[in-house]
Amino acid sequence: MKITKILVALSFLFAVSTAKAGELAVTGSIQATYMSEVDRTTGNPLGMDRELTFSASTELENGMSVSVMQDTNDTLGFGNSLITFGNVGGLVDVYVGSDGSPLDAIDDITPTAFEEANGSGSGSYNDIGDAASDTGIGFKFSVPFLGAVNYKYVPKMDGQKNEEKQTSADTNAAVGSMYEVSIKTGLGDLPVIGSYLDGATLTTGFAEHDHSTIANTDDAFDVTAALTYATGPFSFGVQKKVHNEGESGATATTDAVFYKDTIIGVAYAINDDLSISYNTYESQRHNSDSANLRQESTAISLGYAIGGMTIGFQDASTDNKSWASGSDDTRTVSVKVAF
Repeated sequence: MKITKILVALSFLFAVSTAKAGELAVTGSIQATYMSEVDRTTGNPLGMDRELTFSASTELENGMSVSVMQDTNDTLGFGNSLITFGNVGGLVDVYVGSDGSPLDAIDDITPTAFEEANGSGSGSYNDIGDAASDTGIGFKFSVPFLGAVNYKYVPKMDGQKNEEKQTSADTNAAVGSMYEVSIKTGLGDLPVIGSYLDGATLTTGFAEHDHSTIANTDDAFDVTAALTYATGPFSFGVQKKVHNEGESGATATTDAVFYKDTIIGVAYAINDDLSISYNTYESQRHNSDSANLRQESTAISLGYAIGGMTIGFQDASTDNKSWASGSDDTRTVSVKVAF
């Protein structure tokens, strides 16, 4: 009900505002990769990825702005969409749609020259940010000293993207709502001690998901904290994550499976175009019904930018893939052209 009242109030504000002419932009990228796997049959090592995004924005006479975004999937079908009302009340940006989420944006923000330690298929890990592709309403605003806050709420986390003037009904009645929030704090902006912390940023996030409507079943949740620092050509980051899948099954007696992860990244910009990085990702699973070996991935990456084209390379190795005995080594070459 509160969300409905907010939307009605916003609709009135926008209805009485005069819009200026807007602009439409089309951006995208095409990426070709070659990946070999040491311990498994590779098959055809060539892969392709394509992205296309349509975006437009306009300004209202009352000082607010409106921007829209629609992207596509690899088959050029409709993907995610978003509408953002900027500077509402001079304080907050309000967005509605299915593009991204506060935690999805900070799943791994340690520095890298090309890809995350597990970004080229080495290892099997759990991302955070389940609300990335579900339609919800969000708010972005700044708090003095605390920094930038991003909050998203999904009324029903059933994975259904409704058409206009439709509801998802009982698409998946077994799940409830979800919310995510992230806070990005520039430590150099803190009073007194800020002068000693210039270049350092603390990013935190939390999500709670009512993934089961069974009575007395614990919700799933994610929590993360990342400390990043950059000075000159060097950048460094360390991040901790906890991914708890909550209780599942027909009753509330099934133990929750959860994961504790540690990510470290160190990058060096050799010049304006060439950079190198070393990244590690460790994950400890806690599951009473399975093996729980510590999964560890290490990777060395290179990135070289030539105008709108980027060439990337990564050599990655994983021990105890999928938290069980075994290894998984990959080597990946990428050519990506953005337009």
